[in-house]
Amino acid sequence: MQGDQQAYDRGTSIFSPDGRLYQVEYAREAVERGSASVGVRTSEGVVLAARRRVRSPLMDPESVEKLHQVDDHLGVASAGNAADARQLVEFARQTAQRDQLTYDEPMGVEPLTKEVADHVQDYTQSGGARPFGTALLVGGVTDGTPALYETDPSGTPSAWDAAAVGRESATIREFLEAEYVTDAELDSGVDLALAALAAPDEATFAEADVTVATVTEDAGYRALAADERQNALDALGLLDEGGEPQAS
Repeated sequence: MQGDQQAYDRGTSIFSPDGRLYQVEYAREAVERGSASVGVRTSEGVVLAARRRVRSPLMDPESVEKLHQVDDHLGVASAGNAADARQLVEFARQTAQRDQLTYDEPMGVEPLTKEVADHVQDYTQSGGARPFGTALLVGGVTDGTPALYETDPSGTPSAWDAAAVGRESATIREFLEAEYVTDAELDSGVDLALAALAAPDEATFAEADVTVATVTEDAGYRALAADERQNALDALGLLDEGGEPQAS
């Protein structure tokens, strides 16, 4: 039996007798080992926030990319393997640009998410390839309506009001379920996203420990500056008084 399981482990596109794709499950485990990212849909737009894993004081926190601009009205937050996330973000950017050139209008959040999810799914049934070890939160505004979607390593897209991927995502999701308010304003969404990141271990952060971006119809994709992140953390009582980035 152990030998049979090892055979299914090695086969990236072979179902086990109990209907499992072990490599996809291992990819999900890689996502759970990554630092958390959160998305919140509000009445004015979408908030994306993430914890940064800063391994050393010598490391430039801004070089740790967890949030990515895909288009003027589209953003992505990732958790899991950073190199895999970069590949998917580049695929998303090319897809959005190609759609813009073809139809002369911005690509919608849902169509883009499904294109990315289809690309991810291809890697679960192709020999000589492995699944992507990353999950994405895709947020944006389509025709004035904010939307938030998640893709996972199996290639399944799903729509959310508020979502979390990465380490302690289940605990963060429970916090979001308890605290989310429909049609909240954008600033409230920023506060909720930051509080959700702190929820699992009641953490405090230096401003460099977190990164936050918003996507609205008027301003498009906008990353919050360091002073804006610091003020938001301070107002919530989540600012680390020491001011040094944490390894998270």
